[in-house]
Amino acid sequence: MSTAGSSSKPLTGWRILVPRGGPWGDGVAAELRRRGATPVIAPMVNFAPTDNPEALASALESLQAGAFDWLTLTSATTVDVLYAHRVQVPAHTKIAVVGETTAAAAQAAGFVVTLVPAEDNSATGMARELLAREPEPRRFLTLRAANAEPVLTRGLVAAGHNVESVMAYRTVGEPVSEKVIADVRSGRINALLVTSGSIADQVAAQFGEIPDSTLIAAIGPRTANDAAAAGLRVDLVAGEQTVAALLDAVVTAAEDGHGV
Repeated sequence: MSTAGSSSKPLTGWRILVPRGGPWGDGVAAELRRRGATPVIAPMVNFAPTDNPEALASALESLQAGAFDWLTLTSATTVDVLYAHRVQVPAHTKIAVVGETTAAAAQAAGFVVTLVPAEDNSATGMARELLAREPEPRRFLTLRAANAEPVLTRGLVAAGHNVESVMAYRTVGEPVSEKVIADVRSGRINALLVTSGSIADQVAAQFGEIPDSTLIAAIGPRTANDAAAAGLRVDLVAGEQTVAALLDAVVTAAEDGHGV
């Protein structure tokens, strides 16, 4: 593995796989370049239409018309769906996201995020904080994956809120190129960023056995657990569920001589 460079460019010589594209992937790539690394953007998940695209289109139209007080996003892929539909969220509609990965994706796409759960980055944690913040009935649009349990919706409805819950997408794997697969298996990719359970599944399925010299970095404990469940080795876990913390952890590993 290449060693780290100067303190101003600590990841000089490193090739790091960024497993999502779009505005989020571009933002992470820019941060990696700032640290001296060469990013390899290789989207590993994508979204497919739900079985009821008409319901999604109707909900997004209502959203843009100002029908909701809150919009909740429980994955970065939900942001991809909004971006693909060129959705403009009204200024009065607040946006709650489940964690920092989703927050970073939303902000990169130009959305203003009002709420990220402070401790529990899950639908349950989001529901708890929203209920504490909104004791009076509000209008919510909750967007979720087709296979996701409507945990957030149930919590909001039980508290008396008006909720429209829409399945926004189905998660599907995105095959990476044969060149990327070859680079990973040969050790030419120095680090892999694992930012969600769905990414972990794809990394394990598409790359198989990853060289010990390749650093596998998870963005948080929940993602690390999902990676372990997928049979994926995890070398480091970011101290906070943010892109900055994840990249800083990779820098620390490089400065400590990982792979040297």
